[in-house]
Amino acid sequence: MRICEIFKSIQGEGLTMGVPTVFVRAVGCNLNCSWCDTQYSMSGGMEMSIGEIMERIGGCRTVCVTGGEPMLQKDIYELFDALIAADKKIVLETNGAVDLRDVPNDPHILISMDIKCPSSGMTDRMLDSNLDYLSMKDQLKFVIKDQTDLDFAIGYLRKHNPHTNIIFGPVGGTDKLEWLVEEVLKNDVDARVLPQLHKIIWGDRKGV
Repeated sequence: MRICEIFKSIQGEGLTMGVPTVFVRAVGCNLNCSWCDTQYSMSGGMEMSIGEIMERIGGCRTVCVTGGEPMLQKDIYELFDALIAADKKIVLETNGAVDLRDVPNDPHILISMDIKCPSSGMTDRMLDSNLDYLSMKDQLKFVIKDQTDLDFAIGYLRKHNPHTNIIFGPVGGTDKLEWLVEEVLKNDVDARVLPQLHKIIWGDRKGV
């Protein structure tokens, strides 16, 4: 696999927020969101075998496979198999624009899938068919910048009624949290509003 970085921290977002986690960040993405905070993962990195990756992960119980877009890696399924065999909890962060039909339906894997709102510039790249592969062990995330994004997210949920956990987060991880909470309450949206915890702790840094 082409790997950008591997590091240990706490999970900063979603259902496993605060859990000690090893992050395996793959290189490359098929999208180019306007507010992307991991542009450095678009290129470079190093080739690593599955064995080398597993050695770097060590004894940590939870592994976040992220990017970029990790589903573009040709040997991603070998990594899944190795992590499952090692009884790791896997959080797969994927951008909503890659077909997930072949991701193992395994209790070890929590799919964390985005639906890109209009401010990203990538809304038309979303694969609504991926909603079929999400369940209540997984999560569907919306990164929200403004009222247009909020209206889109609410409309999307009402149209598709996905059977999974819904996460709303602000662009930048911490901006406009009070506004977003107030809007979710006002509109009776069944979603968790969550910041990015790592940015509250360390700010906008790599490797945390």
